[in-house]
Amino acid sequence: MNEKQVLMQVKDLSVTYETRLGPVSAVDGITFDIYRGEILGLVGESGCGKSTMGKALMRMIQPPGWISKGQLIFEGEDIMTYDRNKMRDFRGRKVSMIFQDPMTSLNPVQRVDQHLIEAIQVHEPKTIIEKALERANILMERLGIQKERMSNYPHQLSGGMRQRVMIGLGLVLNANLIIADEATTSLDVIVEAKLVDQLKEIRDEFGVTLLVITHNIALVAELCDRVAVMYAGHIVELGPIEEIFDNPLHPYTKGLLLSVPNIKLDEREELFKMAGEPPNLTHPPFGCRFHPRCPKATAICEEKEPEFREVTPGRFVKCWLVKDYQVKEMKKAEVIK
Repeated sequence: MNEKQVLMQVKDLSVTYETRLGPVSAVDGITFDIYRGEILGLVGESGCGKSTMGKALMRMIQPPGWISKGQLIFEGEDIMTYDRNKMRDFRGRKVSMIFQDPMTSLNPVQRVDQHLIEAIQVHEPKTIIEKALERANILMERLGIQKERMSNYPHQLSGGMRQRVMIGLGLVLNANLIIADEATTSLDVIVEAKLVDQLKEIRDEFGVTLLVITHNIALVAELCDRVAVMYAGHIVELGPIEEIFDNPLHPYTKGLLLSVPNIKLDEREELFKMAGEPPNLTHPPFGCRFHPRCPKATAICEEKEPEFREVTPGRFVKCWLVKDYQVKEMKKAEVIK
């Protein structure tokens, strides 16, 4: 992408849940952009706020949670100002979501064609059934679901086919942004590889933008253009996939990458395991939230929260350990390349 156009701006977004131990900010003051036509990965350990972020982008946070502050600007409009009817139209027509297990999202007593026809007619009431069915058949055939399978129920389809139906529900209304929340977790590696190829083809053919939420670093490397690394409710690093994988700046990002199993590992070597675990967000640590687990933490890391700052064009990091001289060295290395 030569010229990057912003599709969605997330500005100072926070999502809070009320618990018996006190309020928890699962997403805490996050700011970033999603570019039109890109595949953006959102990675991090379980409990870091990834799925909450995905739901917040569609304003799908349910009580006892709520979006406590921030703006969600989609194509120039702040959707936080939308009423219920406008949000209902926004979901599906502008943004759609693919969940981890389609069986919990698809109606078990509705056929595949009924799911798609219903989605079309809810948003476009004047569309007659025959036209909606024709549109659904053409789309699903492009996604690898043959016409004769359209009369099947979800339980009659494989996991990969059910995920294709979920993708079809996102595309049938020409959504601009599709959020895939751990969409490949329940699939075996062969089906996952096929789905990855298909997501790339969908981006290229339909021009949609994809936000891929996952804990699978290898999947992000294979699929995404950029990656945002999330830890304890914050985005701690964001940038182009090649730059972050070649030269991770935040210690947490380095730990995640080292944790990926290496098939060339000598049998005498031990797999890397990051020390500690994510903090309890009812009482998050002062300063940098990663400092209790960081092997290089200094006094300032414990005392003051670092800013999420742009260190080179398009490259952001939230860490006191990243000094100006390191960024200059990184720029030199890019020139040499």
